[in-house]
Formats: sequence, structure tokens, C-alpha cells
Amino acid sequence: MYASGQWSRIFYRLLSAWMLLKPRSIYTLSVIPSLKGPSPRRIGVVTTSRADYGHLYWPLRELAAHAEVELGVFALGAHLSPEFGSTIKEIERDGYPIKARIECLLSSDSDTGMAKTIGVAMLGLADALTAWRPDLLLLIADRYEMLAPASVALALRIPVAHIEGGEVSQGAIDDQVRNALTKLAHIHFTSTPTARRRVIALGEEPWRVHVAGAPSLDHLRRSTLLDRAALETRLGIALTPPTLLVAYHPVTILRDTTEEAEAFFCALAEAPGQILFVYPNADAGCYGLMERTRALAEARGRTHIFVNLDAVTYWSLLGQVDAMAGNSSSGIMEAASFALPAVNVGMRQQGRERGRNVIDAPAEGAAIQAAIERALSPAFRESLRGMANPYGDGTAAKTVSRVLTTVSLDGLLIKQPAPLPEQIEAENEGRDRR
Repeated sequence: MYASGQWSRIFYRLLSAWMLLKPRSIYTLSVIPSLKGPSPRRIGVVTTSRADYGHLYWPLRELAAHAEVELGVFALGAHLSPEFGSTIKEIERDGYPIKARIECLLSSDSDTGMAKTIGVAMLGLADALTAWRPDLLLLIADRYEMLAPASVALALRIPVAHIEGGEVSQGAIDDQVRNALTKLAHIHFTSTPTARRRVIALGEEPWRVHVAGAPSLDHLRRSTLLDRAALETRLGIALTPPTLLVAYHPVTILRDTTEEAEAFFCALAEAPGQILFVYPNADAGCYGLMERTRALAEARGRTHIFVNLDAVTYWSLLGQVDAMAGNSSSGIMEAASFALPAVNVGMRQQGRERGRNVIDAPAEGAAIQAAIERALSPAFRESLRGMANPYGDGTAAKTVSRVLTTVSLDGLLIKQPAPLPEQIEAENEGRDRR
């Protein structure tokens, strides 16, 4: 038909005549309501490492099962690093839809490397979030890499939901990262009522802030944990008591992020029984800690190293070891659910809410040794019977899913300013006069 200009002219004349002769009702077709239902709500979730994926597992399960949600996972950072176990494989195994795999983690052991990782992540996320633009973007906790998706979402006008805001860890840059994410976010899920009050004190409107509990605790209620025999088979070791689980990370607020490590490793060299190490996070100083760990394992004996443990294996281990030591939030947030004694060393977790299971020790060899001895004592373990975990009861994922699937998106980006003290005072005076 379009082989020549003549045939084109004939075609358009016939088409014009047909449109003039047809009834006017033909032009109403464009306004007939569509039979197609509303589009599913697109919810993106960012995960950077094993540190947050174990917490996000059950919220992801809830969102993936929701009929009116289109879920997309953005995996970056240590997930794609062989040095940190290539934990992207866990996400693939669990079957969640990965919308982008963003290579951004520099093979570095410096704070400059951390800063550059944020920049590289922003470049990759800018393209990824433009190509698959969610209606909401879910972030968690306080890892420095999370500054990248929050900043990109701000520029792209994508509302952000944030889990675990309002907590305190003064010995790490995580504290400032967490507060920055809070101010960049539009919906908040806190682990405790105190954390909720702190988020509101930062100027966030109360209706935006929901107490959900720590989502990692959902594993205790909903995951099938391994019994002792199955766990020993999976790990390839016998959990002969006393067994001490160790998770120790760089103290990123210090100029020398491994300054407190010398006392800790000296104390571990004298600790009784068996030690199980889990590698540190990808922070400045992590390679130095890995070297120290390998050296201790070679010199000490009965010391085992695990680059990564999946969430179920790790949770199962918390239920079987005799105590925990280090400076990980896990000793505070998750160990409490098992009434597991946890020695918290140094300043990294300073200011964080904690249960009765936590024994704080300064970064001094003798103090750490004494704390480990107390943690392994039957009397201390017995004293923890019936303790409650202040971080919740394992129902966080349902709260997160319910809010994310029902919150109105209209006007969500526009936050009202917090009232100034003089405005509150004037309002109270007016109320008193009435």
C-alpha cells in the first residue's frame, strides 16, 4: 500500500471518506472505561550485604506474596563480592526478583574507599531506579552504602520507607547515617517505642512513624531453625561447650578503626573452649581484622572462621552456643531472644537499648576476659531465664507489609515542619486560657 506516493494518496482519501460516513459513536471508544484493574504498587527494596538481608528476608516474603505488589530487589555492595561470600546467591536461591545488580564496592580497606563506594553506588542506582521506578523504596538500618539509594530516591522523587531508625550506636558512623536516612525517609518502622519517640523528636510527623520491632526477630517465630545435630553437620564441627560465637567489626567513628581490636584479640587468645568467628562487615579496617582472625586461628587451635552464615544457620547458632562476644548489634538485638549472654566490647554500640543478657566491657584485655568468664558462668545464664527482648516479638514483617501496601502516596513526599518550641508554648497557653 505504501510502495508509491500514488497508492498512499488513494489510501488516505478512502480513510477520510470512511471516517465522515461512520456514526459519531466511533469517537467515543477512547473514553470507554478500561476493564483492567489498578496497576500493582511497585515496591523496591535495597540490600547491600548479609548484614541487612537477614533482616529483610521476611518483609520481602510478605511483599512478594501480596497480590497487589510488584516487588523489585536492588542488590549491591558486598552481595556481589567474592571476598565477602557472594551472598547475591542467597537472594537468587530465595527467588526474589532482582531488578539490578550494582557493582560498587571498592576492594579497599580505607575510609576513602568507603566514600568512593557511595559515589559509585549512586551512579549505578540512578540508572537502575530510573529504568524501574518504584512507587516506594524500602531501606533498612544504618550501613553507609544506604546513603546512595536514599539520595538517588530524593532526586527522583521516590518516597522512601526506612526500617530501624531512632536507634543509637555512638561508636560508629552508622549513627549519623541512620539519622540522615531518617530525615530522607517518609515512612518509618522503628524497633522499639523509645526509637519511635526519638524519630519524632527529629521532627518527623507521628503518623509516619510505626513501631514494628526488629524484622530479624521474625526468623525466631517463622523460620525453621536447625537442631544441634543438623547444625553441627552443616558447619562441620562439634559444638562442644564452652563455644563462644564472635562477631567483631571496625569501630568506624575512630580515626584508627581497629584501635580497640588489640585488647579484644589478646583476650580471645586466653578464652576457654571453642571460638567461632564470623567475618566483619565491609568497613575501613575490615581486612586488618580478617588477618588478625586468621592469625589467631592458626595460633590458638579450636578456632573456626566463617566468611558468611545464612540467616537460618546464624539464628540456629545463637540458640546453641554458650555465649557471644564482640561489638555487633546482633549480640544486643538478636541474642536477647535466646537469653544468650553477650559480651559487648568497646564503644561501637554505645547508647543502644539493651536487655539483661548484655555485659558491657571496655576495650581492655583484663576487663574483656572477666566479662567472658562471667558470660560463660552457669549462674549468669540462669539469671536470664524468662527475659524479654526489647526489640520485639517477631511480627515486624506483617506491619511493614501492611503499611507499605496501604499508605496513601498522595502528598507523601511533602513533610510538614516540626513546630518550634515557642509555637508549642503558645498553643499550650491558649489551651490553658480556654
